Amino acid sequence: MEELIKTKIEGLYIRKATREDVPLILKFIKELADYEKMLDQVVATEEIIEDSIFNRNKAEVIFAVYNGEEVGFALYFYNFSTFLGKPGIYLEDLYVREEMRGKGIGKTLLAYLAKIAIEEGCGRFEWWCLDWNKPSIDFYLKLGAIPMDEWTVYRMCDEKLVDLAKSF
Repeated sequence: MEELIKTKIEGLYIRKATREDVPLILKFIKELADYEKMLDQVVATEEIIEDSIFNRNKAEVIFAVYNGEEVGFALYFYNFSTFLGKPGIYLEDLYVREEMRGKGIGKTLLAYLAKIAIEEGCGRFEWWCLDWNKPSIDFYLKLGAIPMDEWTVYRMCDEKLVDLAKSF
């Protein structure tokens, strides 16, 4: 098991995921997708997660461990700001099990990632939030996060992604 990193909350630790955690990572991804009413969109498998995170190092995962049990997770990766000339951390997913919310666990996960961002010389720490998720939006605003409402997110996937690649 990975080293447990003590937090300011009694009984709460952070730990980095290991290859042995792949089933747990997928379980948390599915719990988050279910909460977001998007479970039918999860196509990730344990094999895909293991390859992407632990073989190809495309993302990192940390867990919130409360009284010996994993109760939340964050999946993140590094991006780069050309304007700042510095890397940034992009938080893909943050999830705390419903019964554990309101105890400071989500804030602790974010604070730990902010600490990593500072230590790594990152210029930004960013994430997206679904428009309907008012509890999360209120939480992020309370922390001082700024919504980037002047930007529109664009996505290309499936056949359109393949078609564009073929046009090269």
